[in-house]
Amino acid sequence: MTTYIEPRVLKGFRDFLPPAEIVRRNLTEKIENTFRSFGFVPIDTPALEYADILLGKGGGETEKQIYRFKDNGERDVALRFDLTVPFARYVALHRGELTFPFKRYHMGKVWRGENTQRGRYREFTQCDFDIIGSDSPASDFEIIYLIHTTFLNLGIGVTIHVNHRGLFNRFLTNSKISDKSVEILRTVDKLSKVGEDETLKSLAELTDSENAQKILSFIGAKGSFTEILSSLTELSGGACPESERLTLLRRYMIDATGSASNADPFVLAPSITRGLDYYTGVVFETFLNELPDIGSVCSGGRYDNLAGLYSKEKDSISGVGTSIGLDRLIAALESLEKLPDSKNHTAAIACVNAEKSGLYQVLAQKFREEGVFCEVFTDASGEKNLVKQFMLAEKKGLRYVIIPGENPLNCNVTLRDITARKNSELTIKEAIKKMKE
Repeated sequence: MTTYIEPRVLKGFRDFLPPAEIVRRNLTEKIENTFRSFGFVPIDTPALEYADILLGKGGGETEKQIYRFKDNGERDVALRFDLTVPFARYVALHRGELTFPFKRYHMGKVWRGENTQRGRYREFTQCDFDIIGSDSPASDFEIIYLIHTTFLNLGIGVTIHVNHRGLFNRFLTNSKISDKSVEILRTVDKLSKVGEDETLKSLAELTDSENAQKILSFIGAKGSFTEILSSLTELSGGACPESERLTLLRRYMIDATGSASNADPFVLAPSITRGLDYYTGVVFETFLNELPDIGSVCSGGRYDNLAGLYSKEKDSISGVGTSIGLDRLIAALESLEKLPDSKNHTAAIACVNAEKSGLYQVLAQKFREEGVFCEVFTDASGEKNLVKQFMLAEKKGLRYVIIPGENPLNCNVTLRDITARKNSELTIKEAIKKMKE
């Protein structure tokens, strides 16, 4: 007797039905096209890595969230929790095969055993893009500008919050509390989640009330980009390489957008520090203008010599990159009712005579070659079953059904407009023109 197994999915994991998956694929296709237009190339890495590879510099909460286990060979392995650490291992392993600066993008699933909430799951997709092998401020800006362009191409308004982690570290050193820098950075990074009062309380426990207030004053600086930078520079002990880099980035922003007012999508935000240990320089987070409360949908920054953890080479390889959280972005667009079209294709060839299915495929190919996505119905042959095929097309969200003639490749076709419930007798060329219009 067959044993029944209840079909179920783990919490924080999901199945995707075609309409949802089509939306995801349409989004990633647009994102990927933007990456490629900037000269970035695709790579891939395994989902499963040796645990020490992933834990080498992840740090913080991530180590508690990692899916880690022993495989059948008693190897200590783990599922990747992001795409950046595997990329560092990838660069160290293939260093001699790469040309630097190396611009890559990587879209793939990652896993974290964290609490689920709106737009946050235990299995989710990241869209990463990095420049490694360059410490140039121009590389920092290219990543920031690529974020801006990607969302612009998606028709989504965003504001990109920028900061320099090194400038904050310099402030901590100037305040003689640098020994607690890691804990302070992680506490500050949670400001937007827990609020100012809770952050002040946590900072006071790490240092004292006076220093906690100084830290809040630093991360809460107000004004224009230039005014905030001036305040941060003063609190950090004066002009330094970190403040100079931010000044240069601001100049790039103005040059790229045409004016200081047009550069408003780029904001200097001192509270942005990023929680992961491997960030060392410029960091950034991206917020949707129409739904900022959902949190950052694209975050990253500069990481100096992350790949050095996996390399015997003495010279460092500096990198800068970021990641779009696809699932959070989709959740936000769904809330805003701005999800892209979930239709997979436009038309179908009706099955009038199953014996001519081969010719129907040739006919469909004529439409495909002209840019009209077209499938071939394989069942319910016969004119009396056309109504069933019209109903099937409607359920699939198709606009047209093409009813072939006796000689499918040489006769006129009947074009059924499902929405208007109207038939038109047309040549194949006329049908293609009408559907493309």
